[in-house]
Amino acid sequence: MKRSSLSKKDRRNLIRIIVALVLFFAIFITDKCITLGSVFSGPFAWVFPFALYLAVYLLIGYDVLWRAIRNIAHGQVFDENFLMCIATLGAFALAIYRGVTGQPIEGFDEACAVLLFYQVGEWFQSYATGRSRKSIASLMDIRPDYANVLRGEEPERVDPTEVEAGELILVNPGEKVPLDGIVERGASTLDTKALTGESLPREVNLGSEVVSGSVNLTSQLWVRVTRPFYDSTVSKILELVESASEQKSKAEHFITKFAKYYTPIVVGVAALLAVVPPLIDSDWSTWIYRALSFLVVSCPCALVISIPLSFFAGIGAASRYGILIKGSNYLEKFNSANTFVFDKTGTLTKGNFAVAKIVPEGKEQEVLRLAAIAEHGSSHPIAKSILQKYAKTPEGGYTLTNLAGAGVKAEKEGSVILCGNQKLMQDNGIAVSPMEGVGTVVYVARNGQFIGSLLIVDEIKPESREVVSALNKMGAKTVMLTGDNEAIASSVAKEIGLTGYKAGLLPQNKVEKVEKMLAAKGKKDVLCFVGDGINDAPVLMRSDVGIAMGGVGSDAAIEASDIVLMKDDLRGIPLAKRIAKKTMVIVMENIIFSIAIKVAILILTAVGFANMWLAVFGDVGVAVIAILNAMRVNGKYEK
Repeated sequence: MKRSSLSKKDRRNLIRIIVALVLFFAIFITDKCITLGSVFSGPFAWVFPFALYLAVYLLIGYDVLWRAIRNIAHGQVFDENFLMCIATLGAFALAIYRGVTGQPIEGFDEACAVLLFYQVGEWFQSYATGRSRKSIASLMDIRPDYANVLRGEEPERVDPTEVEAGELILVNPGEKVPLDGIVERGASTLDTKALTGESLPREVNLGSEVVSGSVNLTSQLWVRVTRPFYDSTVSKILELVESASEQKSKAEHFITKFAKYYTPIVVGVAALLAVVPPLIDSDWSTWIYRALSFLVVSCPCALVISIPLSFFAGIGAASRYGILIKGSNYLEKFNSANTFVFDKTGTLTKGNFAVAKIVPEGKEQEVLRLAAIAEHGSSHPIAKSILQKYAKTPEGGYTLTNLAGAGVKAEKEGSVILCGNQKLMQDNGIAVSPMEGVGTVVYVARNGQFIGSLLIVDEIKPESREVVSALNKMGAKTVMLTGDNEAIASSVAKEIGLTGYKAGLLPQNKVEKVEKMLAAKGKKDVLCFVGDGINDAPVLMRSDVGIAMGGVGSDAAIEASDIVLMKDDLRGIPLAKRIAKKTMVIVMENIIFSIAIKVAILILTAVGFANMWLAVFGDVGVAVIAILNAMRVNGKYEK
C-alpha cells in the first residue's frame, strides 16, 4: 500500500492501531506466560493488569467512548458506539469483580480486543470509502479556481462566479477551462478525461465549443463566455455529484430500518440473558459474560457499513468511465432494466447528414461539383453534408435562389443549376432516374438536363449495432422512437438489430408511446429511455430510468435524466449495466453472509458455545470481509 494513497486521517489512525496492536500483544503474551494478576499478591492484585490493559483500551477507544457519550446526549442511544462501550466496559467491570472476589481474572484482554478489532474494521471502511471516492473526487477536481477575464488591456484574475456571459477570457496551458464558451482566438488540445472518461485529448480551434472543467494542454485560448458559472457544465455536474448520496436505494432503506429496530431488540435480549438465567442457577458471572459477548456480536456494523459502501463503490466505478449516476436508487433500479427505448437522431445515429451514395448520368465528380455550387452558403444540414463531401471551395459568382419545399436554383451567365427534390425536377419538366435507397434524395440538373442524384442519410453510430446486440443478449427489449418516416425507421431498425420501432412521431407522441409502454409493463419490469437530453427531456423524466447521451454542455441532460453518459458513446449503457449487476450481487452477498454468520454466532453465544473472541470475529471479522467484498465493485471493467 503506498503512503500517498492514504489520507492524513487514515494514516494517523493506522499508526494508532499499529501502536495499540503492538502494546496489546506484548501485554497479552506476557499475561499468558506469567499471569499478570499474580505478579502482586493481595486483594488488589488485579489493579496491575487492569492498568496495563486500560492504557491500551483508552489509546484505541477514546473516540468511540466520546461518540457514544455525545450521541446519548443527543438522544441517539442505540448505535454501534453504544453497543461497543456497554460490552467492553461491562467486560472490564466483570473482570474487576472476579479479581475482587478472588476468582481468575478474565475480561480485560477481551475488552481491549473488541475495541481494537472494531477500530481495524472502521479503518478498512474508511480506506475503502476513500478508494471509491477517488473516482468521484476526480470529478470534484474539475472545479476551476479562477478565470482570466479581459476587462482592460491586461487579463484580470477573478472568481469564475464574477464572469458574465459575453465576456472574453484567456485560458493558458495547464489551466482548467473555467466557463463554457466559444473559441475566438487560438487552437489547442483539451483534456476532457474528468468529464467524459475519454483519455484521448480533444482538439479545438476557432469557433469550437469548449466546456468548463476540461484542462487546456498546449496553447493559449481566448474564449467568449456563453453562460455564467451557475449555469455552466462544471457547476451542474458538481451539483449532481454532491447530491448523488442523498438518493438511497431500497436496500439501504431496508438496512436503515433494520438497524433502527434490531439494535434495541438485541440490547433487550442481552439484558434478559444477563438477568433471567442467573435467577435460576445464581451463576451471574457466566451469564453476564455471555450477555456481553452477545452484545458484541449483535452490532450490525457489517450491514450498516458494507451496503452503502457497495453502492458508493458502484457509483464511483461508473464515474471513472464518464457515467454519472444520480443516486444508489437509480443504480439498483438500472440493474433490473429490461426495456430500452431509444431516440434515433443523435442517439442511435450521429445526427449529422452525410452523402452515402452518388448515382451520376455521366461523371460522379460533376454531380457533386454542381450540387456544391448550388448549396454553397446554405446552413441546412443536407447542404453542409454535400459541401463536406466535395471538400473544395465551390465556384462562385452564381445567384442563388431558395425554392421553399423544393430546393435551390443557381444562375450565372445563362447557366442554370437546379438542386433539390423530385418535385423540383417535375416542375421544370426534367425527367429523372429515380434513386432507390432509404434517406433524402437530392437530384441535380443543369440547363434542363438531368446530371445525377445523391442519397443523403443520417449516419448510424458505429457502436449502435454492438450495444443493441449486447442488450438483446441480456434479454432486454430494444425499441426506437423516431419522427422519421416508416421506410427510414424500418431500415435503421433492421440494420441495428432493434426488436421494435415506432415511426412518424412528434415529441408529444413519444411521451404518449412511453406512457403506454409503462402501463403495459410488468410490476418488476424497468423501462429506460435513452435520448440526447435536449428535446427528449419530458420522456427522460417520465421513464423509470432516463439516460442522457452527450451530457457535456447539455443542461437538459443533467437536469432531466437519472444517468448521464458524459461521453457521447452508447457503450456506456451495457458497461453501466455490468457495474449495476456486480454491485447488486455484492450487496446481496453481504446481506446474506452478514446475517447468517451473526445469527449463528448469536445462538452459539447464548447457549455458551462461543466466547467473546468468537464474538469479536462475528462483529469485526464479518464487517472486514463484507467491506473487502464491497471494494470489488470498484475494480476495472472492459468498455
